[in-house]
Amino acid sequence: MPHAVTGLQALILCGPGSSFPTFTSNPDENPKALLPIANRPMVWYPIDFCYRTGITNITLICPPSAAEAITTALKTNPFLTGLPHPRPDLVAPHGLDQNTGTAEILRLPEIRELLTSDFVVLPCDLVCELGGDKLLQAWMVKAASLPDLLGDGEPPYCNGGLGVWYETKTSNPVKGEETDFIITTPTTIPAIPTSKDSILPHLSQLTYSMPKDSLIDLMDEKKSFPIRHGLLRGHPKLRMLTTHRDAHIYILPRWILDFVQANERLETIGEDVIGWWAKANWETGLFGKLGMKNIIEGRSETPEADPSARGSAGSAEEGLLGSPSRTRYETSPPADFEKGHGDGLLDKPKETTVPPILAYIHPSHADAPLLRRVDTAQLLLAVSLQLARLPSVEEAGLEAASPFAHSKKVAYPEGVKPRTTITRPDCLIADNVMVEEKTSIKESVIGANCQVKEGARLFQCLLMDGVVVGKGCKLTRCILGKRSEVGEGSTLTDCEVQENLLVEPRTEDKESKLMSSSGLEASEQEMRDALDDLDESDGDIAMLG
Repeated sequence: MPHAVTGLQALILCGPGSSFPTFTSNPDENPKALLPIANRPMVWYPIDFCYRTGITNITLICPPSAAEAITTALKTNPFLTGLPHPRPDLVAPHGLDQNTGTAEILRLPEIRELLTSDFVVLPCDLVCELGGDKLLQAWMVKAASLPDLLGDGEPPYCNGGLGVWYETKTSNPVKGEETDFIITTPTTIPAIPTSKDSILPHLSQLTYSMPKDSLIDLMDEKKSFPIRHGLLRGHPKLRMLTTHRDAHIYILPRWILDFVQANERLETIGEDVIGWWAKANWETGLFGKLGMKNIIEGRSETPEADPSARGSAGSAEEGLLGSPSRTRYETSPPADFEKGHGDGLLDKPKETTVPPILAYIHPSHADAPLLRRVDTAQLLLAVSLQLARLPSVEEAGLEAASPFAHSKKVAYPEGVKPRTTITRPDCLIADNVMVEEKTSIKESVIGANCQVKEGARLFQCLLMDGVVVGKGCKLTRCILGKRSEVGEGSTLTDCEVQENLLVEPRTEDKESKLMSSSGLEASEQEMRDALDDLDESDGDIAMLG
């Protein structure tokens, strides 16, 4: 197993879910990590990715306020209790809250103490059908150093890193999905032909990375697209991508913890840590200014200058505008970087250089493995429906089935009454679901313990656990939260319904977020203040008259 060879650890970051306001209005009781994707808790998918990679040292990171809910789920949810041993650990650092940046998490004492080796960082909203073992093998071949993997852990440190990006403009695009702007340059072409399923042909060296929104702001400010001369001199063959998205899958060397600790203004891994690391490979003097050279050489001096935080327009300008030339060894790692010097395989290179940071660009063809982040309600619905189309293990067989396939499309056939229409190739119906007569269910995912009453029609819907759909309802492209109920005769289109909410009978609505007003009422003091303001404004009008 790769874990036994490399000792890699995995961190799964369980964030607040601010992009799911309808379903995580109370993120402590209902954290984003437990939202269902195709009837499995969201966090199940990155945990499964780790096991398929061969990593069993897995830690979930969450705010202390959400620890109880996630701990309970790990002990009671059948998908999470069915995970192999050893089970994931849960760490809730005291300094972590719902607004802590991903790089700031790596600065917390509990996390620094926890990480003793190179590690993988994953978001809790990752759905990745691609085998992580392929990514790990690519990292070991192209970015890892044999002396670091098998040596005594002494500096200089040579292991590089790897990030993953995927195309958002697929056959099933989701409107409004975030994208990033990245610039890559080709890596060395292998002398030996690679196997058909190898991902090495899709690897590039990352030279620049920033959110697409930041790029647009920069171009609006400069009225042009600025690019550094030093980047063009160091890498004459560049590829610029604007419709890809950072999957937030990072394989990182342990020395990156010291790099983050030395640069306190780094807030996020993707935008700040990876972005500055990529630029350090070609921008003159940045290797030293960031303190990276000292860290790799095992020294702890303070960096000459801290980078600007969050990839602001100012820092973007610094990274793209003109630059003087530099020597070859600073521009890219030397040819003997991975081999070292001398006769021994474990000899360290004599010249300290910037370790490589690689980009895996996931192919976008129709039969490519599914790779997506699920961080909006639209993506939650789209990915759930896509997973519902996968053949079940019963249909495809254990060997041929996708790792995300369910054992059956309809887990409890006894609950489905006669004279119903269920399109099984594109539906997924969980345990203990009761479906009454004359119903129609097409391209939908229905969670456990739901009730769909007589004459209801569902098209492209996602129902979380315990939902009740009343008699004669017509639902199209809707997401219904846990234990919500839609009154009979209602017609909803493109709606989100908050958990535990009762939608009144014969409601007609579209493109709405149906939420309880509980907690939104004005207090008596607020009412008095508002009335006082009105009285004052009336007095002003009277005097003016």
